Amino acid sequence: MPLDFASLRPATREFLARRARGEGLLIDGEWRKAASGNTFATVDPATGSELGQVAAAGADDVNDAVAAACAAQVTWAATIPVERARILWKIADLLEANIDELAEIETLDQGKPLFVGRWAEIPGAINQFRFFAGQAMNIEGNTIENSINYQPEGKQVRSWTVREPVGVVAAIVPWNSPLVLTAMKLAPALAAGCALVLKPAEDTSLSALRLAEIMVEAGLPAGVLNVITGLGGETGATLAQHKDVDKIAFTGSTATGRAVLDAAKTNFKRVTLELGGKSPSIVMPDANLDLAIPGVANAIYFNGGQVCIAGSRLYVHRSIHDQVVEGVANYAKSLKLGHGLEADTQMGPVVSLRHAERVEGFLQRAKDAGATMLTGGERTGEAGTFITPTVVTDVTPDMEIVREEVFGPVLVAQAFDEPEEVIAAANDSEYGLAASVWTEGLSNAHRMSSEIKAGTVWINCHAMYDPALAIGGVKQSGWGRDSGKQALESYLEWKTVCAVV
Repeated sequence: MPLDFASLRPATREFLARRARGEGLLIDGEWRKAASGNTFATVDPATGSELGQVAAAGADDVNDAVAAACAAQVTWAATIPVERARILWKIADLLEANIDELAEIETLDQGKPLFVGRWAEIPGAINQFRFFAGQAMNIEGNTIENSINYQPEGKQVRSWTVREPVGVVAAIVPWNSPLVLTAMKLAPALAAGCALVLKPAEDTSLSALRLAEIMVEAGLPAGVLNVITGLGGETGATLAQHKDVDKIAFTGSTATGRAVLDAAKTNFKRVTLELGGKSPSIVMPDANLDLAIPGVANAIYFNGGQVCIAGSRLYVHRSIHDQVVEGVANYAKSLKLGHGLEADTQMGPVVSLRHAERVEGFLQRAKDAGATMLTGGERTGEAGTFITPTVVTDVTPDMEIVREEVFGPVLVAQAFDEPEEVIAAANDSEYGLAASVWTEGLSNAHRMSSEIKAGTVWINCHAMYDPALAIGGVKQSGWGRDSGKQALESYLEWKTVCAVV
């Protein structure tokens, strides 16, 4: 049945009336329509109901946004750190004050259960701004004792380094966890003194627009944040190629990451890429199964598997394989699918009909190749956007379903016998974003965390994040890091100063 707009919070309805009517570009502190007047629909994925129209920015809009960021860059970089920190902290306070509205917007636009945004992702976004408020006042250079000995007589050489913002940043973010992933780009960039142009995903633009309103309310100067909505292949590509952009901060698929790299060549832009994953969850024979079974299930079914670090490959020691896989399958069967605004919903739809059909294609090809759907494996719902939580067995390592990122609630289970075998299997992937190891053995934990090639390895947990912890991958899972002090580093350049005094 269609979405009942009357049931939404008044604040949500008011926001949709303001920003989902085609006037959603923030450029130099002013909200406006696209220069062309073009818009595109954004929909509730659970019902297919249109939520409104979003501005489709063209080249002129991108040029204006980048020009505004360039103009603001000088003054924002010169803003004293304590003032940048104050604004970041104020943004966090306002996000917290509006958390229920933001969670509802996120559910409407992306489909996730309300509790996922309300209790996990939006608090994560808030904490990003608070963490980097502190980091803004912790940017340091070094004094260097050098060995230069050809200075003029009676003079001394003094050398030091300073940190300077990299410049204008194009932040291009995905649709799976829009608000928190946007915060992971904006907070460190602003702390470092960078102005930005934000391009949200075309499927989930709304929470970025509400975030931008909040950031303006918090006192962020005009032009420091500009938001352009539009299609990735048009608006996003134009932004990535722009000659006046100094850095691209991108989260998305590995395929699109390659296109971003090509775009960066125009002026040798700095690039941070957080890309795809096919992360393994490894259950050792000594694992606490009361912890491991729900843990590996949540690792894949949280947010409908639409998580870059989702534990989509399950490796279980043969001695406990059947027990664990059956336990995960039973967990999957117990999940309540429904609209994210329904209080008892545990898993919502995937983000769009297009994506649901993509996931369904993976499942059909796996069946054709001889795999078994132990549970799930179906596309359902009135809008055709729900994928039943799936456990796939009877696979071989060369199957597409084992090797490619599905980005849905699809878990592929395999048995192993020896630690060396499972380490090799875990590393037999073009990706290297994350992994989890479930064991009570200290030796297992240390050895595997060392030998698994991944940006993050969790022990007896999965997808535990903190703004102080760096996030990123190796191999084709990306370059650089989000979160943590490492993220701040990526928005700063080193400058060496050498003086004869």
